[in-house]
Amino acid sequence: MSEPGSLLRSLSGRPSARNFHAFVINEIGGGIVSGRYPVGSTLPSDAEMMASFSVSRTVLREALRTLESKGIVEARPKVGTRVSSRSRWNFFDRQVLAWHFEADMTPEFVAGLFDVRTRLEEHATGLAALQRNAEHIRLLKYWVHQMELAHEDMEAHALAALEVHRVIVDASANPLLRSALGLVELTLAIVAVAVPEAGRTRFRESQTARCNALVGAVEAGQESAACQAMVELVAFEFAGIPPGAGHRARRA
Repeated sequence: MSEPGSLLRSLSGRPSARNFHAFVINEIGGGIVSGRYPVGSTLPSDAEMMASFSVSRTVLREALRTLESKGIVEARPKVGTRVSSRSRWNFFDRQVLAWHFEADMTPEFVAGLFDVRTRLEEHATGLAALQRNAEHIRLLKYWVHQMELAHEDMEAHALAALEVHRVIVDASANPLLRSALGLVELTLAIVAVAVPEAGRTRFRESQTARCNALVGAVEAGQESAACQAMVELVAFEFAGIPPGAGHRARRA
């Protein structure tokens, strides 16, 4: 299972610890999202994949069951395991989203990510402004301060920003909105690497200032102002991506 923040922690290029089960899931899942295993195609036989990944049949089968639960493959009797159509993929699954970071994404797909994120986070922010408590505010201010301290460190800054959004979702008291955090993390990762290097420091400073204004509105219980601050923050981040460009992850 992909942990919150694991995508952002990979921005520095440091390898993360992994077991055989996670390795096989990522190799096949990432291969499907990137198009190495096209939609509608049948995956190689168990024997081929066991040899390719150097894993047992048990590990392979567990990995395939996990991928099937995400909607990206389906096992068919006498046919094998086939790659499902994209309409069946669970795009709110954190791993499915993370695999897109290493694949080509069209401008339309990226725009769709930000559009859905805006709608969900606007709602979460409105609830948070009405229901936040002192601990939520303490955490929000702490993570904004971490953004201020880390503005020169792409990975640390993005992780602190993710925590701001996580606390807002927690303050909303709607557990279903937590499903949006994988989407938030992917968009933050895209922005972190897509903003032109020459302007990244200034961009992060403005991003932090906008988060600070957002937290101020949530603390004051100003529902409308807080919602507007969130909408403007996400719009600002989206505008940082070169116009009309798709995305393929590039390590800084």
